Amino acid sequence: MNGQVLYRRWRSQTFDEVLAQEHVTRTLQNALRAGRIGHAYLFCGPRGTGKTSTARILAKAVNCLAEPAERPCNRCLRCEAINAGRDLDLIEIDAASNRGIDEIRELRDKVAFSPNEGRYKVYVIDEVHMLTNEAFNALLKTLEEPPPHVIFVLATTEPQRIPPTILSRCQRFDFRRIPLADLRRKLEHICQAEQIAIEPAAIEAIARRAGGSFRDAESLLDQLVAAGEGEITLQRVQELLGGVSLTAVADLVDAWLDGDLAAGLREINRLVDAGADARQLQLELVEYLRGLLLLQAGGDDRLANITAEAAGRMREQLARLTLPRLVDALRIFSQSEGAARGEVRSQMPLELAFVQAVLAGNPQEEARQPAIPAPKPETAAPVSTRRAAAPEGGRSVAAPGASRHAEPPTRGAAPEPTVAAPAGSAAEPGSELTLARLTRQWPEILQRLRGTSKVLEALMRSGRPCELVGGKVVFEMEAAFHQERVMEEKNRRILEQVLQDFLGVPCQVECIVAGRRPPRGARGPAVDEAVREDPVVRYAVEDLGARVQSVQRAEPEAGDEK
Repeated sequence: MNGQVLYRRWRSQTFDEVLAQEHVTRTLQNALRAGRIGHAYLFCGPRGTGKTSTARILAKAVNCLAEPAERPCNRCLRCEAINAGRDLDLIEIDAASNRGIDEIRELRDKVAFSPNEGRYKVYVIDEVHMLTNEAFNALLKTLEEPPPHVIFVLATTEPQRIPPTILSRCQRFDFRRIPLADLRRKLEHICQAEQIAIEPAAIEAIARRAGGSFRDAESLLDQLVAAGEGEITLQRVQELLGGVSLTAVADLVDAWLDGDLAAGLREINRLVDAGADARQLQLELVEYLRGLLLLQAGGDDRLANITAEAAGRMREQLARLTLPRLVDALRIFSQSEGAARGEVRSQMPLELAFVQAVLAGNPQEEARQPAIPAPKPETAAPVSTRRAAAPEGGRSVAAPGASRHAEPPTRGAAPEPTVAAPAGSAAEPGSELTLARLTRQWPEILQRLRGTSKVLEALMRSGRPCELVGGKVVFEMEAAFHQERVMEEKNRRILEQVLQDFLGVPCQVECIVAGRRPPRGARGPAVDEAVREDPVVRYAVEDLGARVQSVQRAEPEAGDEK
């Protein structure tokens, strides 16, 4: 084995050797046979898909001395000179390091000179999107009307960054990612020719990790060969590259389908402890779910970029899966990309996403999860039944529904306000509706609300029921934005209808923002300004949430000054 790296030694030398780009090579071969050679070509596509190699093959073909149907022959002097890298009529320019106007002006001055030995001078400008606007402007006129002996081939991974004036003057060819099956066959051929001992599962893992890039796959194989002697196993691939096997990802998906939280979390931690990168595991899982989505939508194995063996197991999983559930899971895991490197528990975002995906697909499981207890006020009695305590030395103000002359209730002894729930409702049988029961059943209400409006359900997850007065349910929201959206006419009616259907009694909804008093006068009748500005009344209304129902003027006792 010589010292040249694999991707250079196995670079395509003819159009037939270019992988998975038949739509490009066939068009170029037909143009060569017909003598319809363009003066400017644009090769676009992901890295490692053969853009620069195809440009070199085109340069050989236009200068090849063989018959048109055989070009490039790789036997004549012109082909051998290009293969050896000593042909002066092939000029390759890296636009990333020659991106200024001065370099393009120099190129523009040189194109007028005739070829040294061949028919054409071929300029290959790689990563052409890196040129500055001034450099593009300098290139424009030459690209539009070059000398007849000059061909430009522009290669880029980001065609959207190229000015339309340049695009309109080129024949554009879009290179595609190389399918998994083609990559695997090419790697098997290389390993046989290079006498590299490797497991079939390891080849598949390398091909999957390459992500459709032939150069990436060859570089990974080169790295594994240099890592040690002996057969390249799947375990060595996973240890070196931090990847995970397709079987492990499929096992994780099975745990999600079964709703088995324990098995899924164990599998995630087992893989991370074995050396898998948490972010790579997340990417592999998303790619697997994407394959399921494509198969579910009617795509074939090639579209999903999977092998026939993997497709069999994926179709078994699809038999237990609905399209909405799959879309929800794909969205959840795609958003879990916060599995950042360097964290002590980098797998935690993926663990949380797994739990969320299981609960989203199993409403009964979510309903069985213990609800987070709502914070209780300092006194157990609700606002609507307790007497508001005034500052020391001040007067007391009756809270809504309380008698003006009633004694303050003993702490913890005041009953909660109740609403009778008729038979057939979702409330617990044989009992009346209370704030405590409403809080306990809130997760179930949220789940039912999800079936009606996912947007409203997401808004209401930022709130909690905090008061029950007659048929009115008051919710405390985390932010004013949430409160305003919920209180919009459409959303408020949906929420009231869901509450009525669930609880069995008509309900009105009111939302307040946590830590803010309601607007003055919004929760009670208009009263005299003098009474409203009384410091004790203001304390009770603004800080304790009481409301003024009536104002009674006390008659002065005998001996008091009027």
